[in-house]
Amino acid sequence: MSLFSEAQKLQFLEDLILIDTVNHNELEVCRYLQQLLSDHSIEAKIIELGEHRANLVAEIGQEGPVLGISGHMDVVSPGDREKWTYDPFKLTEVDGKLYGRGTADMKAGLLALVLSLIEIHDQNPLHTGRIRLLATTGEEIVGEGAKAFQQQGYMNDVEALIIAEPSQDKIIYAHRGSMDIRITSRGHASHSSMPELGFNAITPLIQFIHDVNDQFSQFDQQNDLLGHAIMNNTLIKGGEQVNSIPAYAEAEFNIRTIPEHDNEQFITFFKDVLSQIDTEDTELEMDAYMSRLPVYTTGHNQLVELAIQMGEKYLNTALPSEASPGVTDASDLLLDKGEDFPFIMFGPGTMDQAHQVDEHIEKSAYFTFIELFTEMLPTYLEQLNPSTN
Repeated sequence: MSLFSEAQKLQFLEDLILIDTVNHNELEVCRYLQQLLSDHSIEAKIIELGEHRANLVAEIGQEGPVLGISGHMDVVSPGDREKWTYDPFKLTEVDGKLYGRGTADMKAGLLALVLSLIEIHDQNPLHTGRIRLLATTGEEIVGEGAKAFQQQGYMNDVEALIIAEPSQDKIIYAHRGSMDIRITSRGHASHSSMPELGFNAITPLIQFIHDVNDQFSQFDQQNDLLGHAIMNNTLIKGGEQVNSIPAYAEAEFNIRTIPEHDNEQFITFFKDVLSQIDTEDTELEMDAYMSRLPVYTTGHNQLVELAIQMGEKYLNTALPSEASPGVTDASDLLLDKGEDFPFIMFGPGTMDQAHQVDEHIEKSAYFTFIELFTEMLPTYLEQLNPSTN
């Protein structure tokens, strides 16, 4: 019997959706979750990382192996609100679906973890091991929350990790890395009728884009799970008006990396191409302002096996286990872990709803994952130490 009614579970989610955490304001979510956990005698610590930005950590259990559970509190922008059928920051239920920004990605998943932690603590105390909640800030931008947890040592003794990103139709145990690189070019403005008096900042930038695309073919290795590395020039801008030589231009690239062609290789590659076109007239700079490493684990472990069993029991389906093209906080949380480390991305919702207009999740999936996690988390710890059963 659950501690919480369905109405309470919906109210918790409604409260979190109402908090606008588009790249800010996770501190308010931390305070809400801290109070919710405190109401059930679970101490939660807020770790402030900047104005309105914070992580939250909480733990149950006394001793033994540590199972990490994690979710992020930020969401992406809703974009043009006129395109939404419903207010993106108000939970709206229609035909068994819950609409709102962050329902799938990933406030429902985070709450499912939090509520399962409370259920376990209050109704079925752990006989062995500990469960550590790591709620992160800034996952949608550069992952500063996960980086802080890793640097502060919160992952040092964690022996397995579950991130409740939307993936109810599959169990993810590996994913590509992601990088954002900005190339800026500075020149000298002049009237377009007298270009010899200036220097067109766009010209070397075009050359760079051509050369970096032309030489990308050298990244020809393929990972057995993740496929090839991917590189795209996704933004470009320069100039102020059509009859002026532009003094500034910039281009941005998004790169999806694999272990065989990792983030450092691409930084070196971009620097090499820049050096090839650099002259005394050019002023080119590179800023790799976001870099999250690929996550490669084998998927051959008890955590994946248990997740498959839980999927069969609670979701009535045989879930595939596979890699994902997207990126998660595991890029930073697992920085010092090896390929045999037990990691899964598994939570309510589906990835095709992430970042979408009219983002939604099935209400039944949200409720189901609270029950699933409530059984799965202590079961995994008991499997690690069967003598306690």
